[in-house]
Amino acid sequence: MKDMAGDKTPPRKGAGKAAGKSAQADTPQAEEHSAALASFERLDRLSHALMGRAEGGLSPISLGLAFSDWATHLALSPGKQAELGWKAGRKWMHLMREMAPHRSDDEGAQPLEPLPQDRRFSAPDWQKFPYSLYAQSFLHAQQWWHNATTDVRGVEARHEQMMQFYARQWLDMASPTNFIATNPLVLAQTLKEGGVNLMRGARYWGEDAVKVMTGDTKPEPTLIPGTDVALTPGKVVLRNDLIELLQYEPSTPKVHSVPLLIVPAWIMKYYILDLEETNSLIRWLVGQGFTVFAISWKNPDEGDRDLGFDDYREEGVMTALDALCEITGAEKVHGLGYCLGGTLLSVAAAAMARDGDDRLASLTMLAAQVDFTEAGELSLFTNEDQLSLIEDMMWEEGYLDKTAMAGTFTMLKSKDLIWSQAVHTYLMGERETDGAMASWSHDATRMPYKMHSQYLRRLFLDNDLAEGRMDTRGTPVFLQDIETPVFAVATQTDHIAPWHSVFKLTWSLPGAVTFALVSGGHNTGIVRPPGAPRASYRLMEHRPGMLHPSASDWAAECEPREGSWWEPWAKWLRKTGDGQEIAPPPMGKGRKYRPLCDAPGSYVLTR
Repeated sequence: MKDMAGDKTPPRKGAGKAAGKSAQADTPQAEEHSAALASFERLDRLSHALMGRAEGGLSPISLGLAFSDWATHLALSPGKQAELGWKAGRKWMHLMREMAPHRSDDEGAQPLEPLPQDRRFSAPDWQKFPYSLYAQSFLHAQQWWHNATTDVRGVEARHEQMMQFYARQWLDMASPTNFIATNPLVLAQTLKEGGVNLMRGARYWGEDAVKVMTGDTKPEPTLIPGTDVALTPGKVVLRNDLIELLQYEPSTPKVHSVPLLIVPAWIMKYYILDLEETNSLIRWLVGQGFTVFAISWKNPDEGDRDLGFDDYREEGVMTALDALCEITGAEKVHGLGYCLGGTLLSVAAAAMARDGDDRLASLTMLAAQVDFTEAGELSLFTNEDQLSLIEDMMWEEGYLDKTAMAGTFTMLKSKDLIWSQAVHTYLMGERETDGAMASWSHDATRMPYKMHSQYLRRLFLDNDLAEGRMDTRGTPVFLQDIETPVFAVATQTDHIAPWHSVFKLTWSLPGAVTFALVSGGHNTGIVRPPGAPRASYRLMEHRPGMLHPSASDWAAECEPREGSWWEPWAKWLRKTGDGQEIAPPPMGKGRKYRPLCDAPGSYVLTR
């Protein structure tokens, strides 16, 4: 027992020499043992990686655990079972009463209404019998399954959310819009064309099936940056192993003295902010007299597997900031971060505040989160099981391919991205041509092993930034140190950065925060220019010392304003700057920052 506990008795005379010989003799065995363990681990990781690719980056184990938790507790809840049976009977009677053939003459009928974002049954044909019966049956079933997957005592909150999510996936698959006989629009089109639409759809289905069988399922962009999109004139003035820094040519005789640096998310190409001339935020800013710089991230490969969060902060944000200040001579800079680029920029801003670096005049956060406790349905795919699977998928190649997480993002909007497209293509026989935004969405980037693992674990899973455990090169950073004025933009129908989560910036940061809630989704709401139809926004100005309203209460009391958020934001930028106008700075400076090539550069073209 002493030996097992670590006996400190000196060895016998000559024992040390013998032990040394024994250690030398055991060295090959130890190496063999380590190699064997490594091979076992490699086998596990290879197996998990193959499973992850087959499942589109989704873990079936997570679903199995959630289903087991829900089903077991439901089986042990006779009261909940009785409630569901009672509600099923009521819904059946309600459905039969509403859906009688004479329903159109019954002014007292109260059919269920789809959710506001569900436009599948918006066509007038769905109000006619028997298609109204199909639609109402689906909506009643949808409501019943929501009741069935919620409020089951004992089920973990995450498992309950997962069951709601997957129940919705199955229901979307069974929607009457997906079948010829129950979709009046498909039937009308088929009668009109004599079935030719179905023949075209069958041909499209065959083409897509061949791609699936041959593994050629990666969607490619149809529009080329620099030729069709990303056309704002500019130069690449810096290139390192991680970024190209773009400086855009001025279009006004005078410019605002405080330049602007754009930090996009590293998981997407920057030109979402420079699509076409009509909706390019970058071109619009240049036209408003701002000197604009933008980071274009490198599309990483297997050689970049060890790039981490600090590398992206230092070689990306801080290097770009240093270059911008030297080129323009500016002492202050407006920083703009989009999506995860905003999260990265907030970490950089906190580190700058910690180190006494006061070069940031303001921060603009577009659909960016710093607190991930309510990160929406995307957080359902960031538990330990899911992250381990993703890490194993990245481990062999050193990066996560742009299509590896396609299953996750597609399922978040399945009724729009899967079933509505399938109906339109295979039943209506119409294959849509990609627009600028759809083409951009196919131009995704890869993600290096270390960086992707760090941000998923430290931000999504552990919420280190909001809870004060984040560090840069081993030194802690705190959001509470950021006193720079902030303009935060959230979009109403965002499924990646839900607006309630983005709203937390108003109480996570100690300085003045202007919050804008705009119409549209994660991308469509951001790139909606002045004059765009149906554009609207709500605006809140929060100052230190003011009370913090809840997100829902504020939105209910604040009336939306027509127009684009771009205009009040530009006014805010001018206000937070020094108000001076100067001659435009040179394009690049000296040999260190000489123009290397025209925008959009070379990194954005790498696939």
